[in-house]
Amino acid sequence: MSQTVVLKVGMACQGCVGAVKRVLGKMEGVESFDIDIKEQKVTVKGNVQPEAVLQTVSKTGKKTSFWEAEAPAEPDANPAEAKPAEPEAKPAEPEAKPAEPEAKPVEAVAVA
Repeated sequence: MSQTVVLKVGMACQGCVGAVKRVLGKMEGVESFDIDIKEQKVTVKGNVQPEAVLQTVSKTGKKTSFWEAEAPAEPDANPAEAKPAEPEAKPAEPEAKPAEPEAKPVEAVAVA
């Protein structure tokens, strides 16, 4: 069964492209592939398993992940929800710390 697998691969130069071409050229079931260094996108067509293609390209040492066309929409929503939670947690710490300086003036008044 022929299918298309699209990966995001961190390629900085033609040497990186060459490494990816080399491993895909040796991979069984690959009918064709297209490498777009500008987009960091590798499209592989053939009788291949997506996970096998990912593992094969990963062997080049390049950062490799599946290309998800919908990914930009979802992460924008999730981090927006996660980010406000972090700043709320951080201001809680400084509130606890001023309690100590308040206790010291009470001691100073008692000593005076």
